[in-house]
Amino acid sequence: MPRDNDMEETLFEAPPEGEQERMAEAILFASAEPVTVAELNARMPHGADAKSALERLRKRYQGRGVEVVRVGEAWAIRTAPDLGFLMRKEIVETRRLSRAAIETLAIIAYHQPVTRAEIEEIRGVSVSRGTIDQLIELDWVRLGRRKMTPGRPVTFVVTEEFLDHFGLESARDLPGLKELRAAGLLENRPPPEAPGEEDDEGDQSDMFEETTDERE
Repeated sequence: MPRDNDMEETLFEAPPEGEQERMAEAILFASAEPVTVAELNARMPHGADAKSALERLRKRYQGRGVEVVRVGEAWAIRTAPDLGFLMRKEIVETRRLSRAAIETLAIIAYHQPVTRAEIEEIRGVSVSRGTIDQLIELDWVRLGRRKMTPGRPVTFVVTEEFLDHFGLESARDLPGLKELRAAGLLENRPPPEAPGEEDDEGDQSDMFEETTDERE
């Protein structure tokens, strides 16, 4: 007759590794948003190791039409980058980000966490509230921790939605500054004659157009 301890261990025995992979795969496939390891562990049976299951899935999907990718602190199933053109139909909105918004977004991405004053120091011009509000409305930028400096100014950081939109695992995967300058970003321009936001209504760039994806 089995002992009580043996029965308890059997009841809480972790599922086989292959089954754990299937569970993690099913959750990622059904989720519209990236899923964190903590969320997976909460939904999978007791004793399951979601992190290990994800790493095995990632290797299993390498070179396939879809991949298991990390998006910030979360995970998702995404179309392989080289095949994205087959699944995506882009609808370009009439409104594009201004050069001021693009430069502000790039500065936040490369220098996060960064305050408004630091953004203005790097750009050499003031940043209007509307520029940052637009980036927050796009869900590409969010408020970060306050800096432990006089006045405790709020900081800004990019979001997981920003990383997911551009197919990045983390901000470390952003292109180099030379590539940004070659694309027309972060130009070394003289400060404007009058104070205020520069190029909000002027030069427009399509590098960060607002787009929606229709997947077949």
